[in-house]
Amino acid sequence: MSTAIVILAAGKGTRMVSDLPKALHKIGHATLLEHAMRSALTVKPEKIIVVVGHQAKMVANAARKIDDAVVIAEQKEQLGTAHAVSQAEKALSGFNGDIIVLYADTPFIEPETINTIKEARKNADLVVLGFETTDPARYGRIITVEQDIRKIVEFKDASEAERKLTLCNSGVLAGAASLIFSLIGQIKNENAASEYYLTDCIELAKAQGKSAIVVRCSEEETLGINSRQDLALAEAEFQKKARKNHTQNGVTLLAPETVFFALDTEIGPDTIVEQNVVFGPDVTISSGAKIKSFSHLEGAHVSEGAIVGPFARLRPGSEIGAKARVGNFVEVKKAVIGDNSKINHLSYIGDATIGTETNIGAGSVTCNYDGVMKHQTTIGDGAFIGSNTMMVAPITIGKDAMTASGSVITKDVPEAALALGRGTQENKPRLARKLMKMLKQRKQKKDIG
Repeated sequence: MSTAIVILAAGKGTRMVSDLPKALHKIGHATLLEHAMRSALTVKPEKIIVVVGHQAKMVANAARKIDDAVVIAEQKEQLGTAHAVSQAEKALSGFNGDIIVLYADTPFIEPETINTIKEARKNADLVVLGFETTDPARYGRIITVEQDIRKIVEFKDASEAERKLTLCNSGVLAGAASLIFSLIGQIKNENAASEYYLTDCIELAKAQGKSAIVVRCSEEETLGINSRQDLALAEAEFQKKARKNHTQNGVTLLAPETVFFALDTEIGPDTIVEQNVVFGPDVTISSGAKIKSFSHLEGAHVSEGAIVGPFARLRPGSEIGAKARVGNFVEVKKAVIGDNSKINHLSYIGDATIGTETNIGAGSVTCNYDGVMKHQTTIGDGAFIGSNTMMVAPITIGKDAMTASGSVITKDVPEAALALGRGTQENKPRLARKLMKMLKQRKQKKDIG
């Protein structure tokens, strides 16, 4: 049976107290919408329809960046979950398969759970995803006899006895598209919120002799995001899971609770990550690398056996070669660092290509920006850049070339040449002592005055 997934992302998220649509707030440097869409894409549905509403264009553009094949449907008025799903009907015209309804603000539903729902559909007309909790709070309750669902009641409309039940509704629903849209057409908004509830599909289906069953998942998967507090709890839950996954995949975390990951962080086995490391989006680390304490990486690739840090920053476009070293207080941006090259301390390398077996001395800078444009620096294999060298781009330093410490290099350096770009040094006898005495006298007068 073919499957389409409908993701509801129309909400404003008033309790977030934000101008940003709720679906575009982030966990692990990825939007809530991206989390939901990635899970959906993993199960290879025939279609994904994202229902947008508040700031529709912004949310739609974000969805298309994740998957350019996504179909967008707009809910111009937020009249409840059933009304939101109904906006996808036109996009699914002629579709004869199942639909599964997911939510951008419930971002942790696992692909395995979606597959379980698909499998359960073989045994029932409708499948609802539920979870058990000791603190059911304001969740809707699922009324069942064993796995068979009798009805789902929203908290606002539940009786005192129903509110004591602990089997709660995640909102995720699956069934034949034709059945779900038919049921939605019969739903009324005669409830405390005057909204069209998707959950009413169950009672209507039962009245027509249709079957409905519940599939259970962990409470963590169904964590919903409605406030900044929820977002913080979800971030903590995401990081906890990410740390567990990386260690299970062969990564050593010396202080797991201090390491923070993005959704798309990829790290090879036998990599060691020390304390207080932050991985931003789009970072890949090959096997056997070492990321030392207090480093921040974003948009970077670190090759096998390379060492980064401590206190290093890799910005987008950084490519660190095999067994290369990027040391303390080094910043790299949009630069390729060749295999076995070293930038051990206190340097900035931006918009550059550095060859293999090259050494960049402490305090060296590629001066890549002229105030308007960025310019490229190229350094050949085996070059030696002396400490405190300023390389004024655009510039090329040849293979096996050297620069003298303290140089300002403004012209290309040929292969194997030594470049000196220093001003002439002058020594003024006894002037340092006289100058210091004069300065101390000035300070004394100022303090007395």
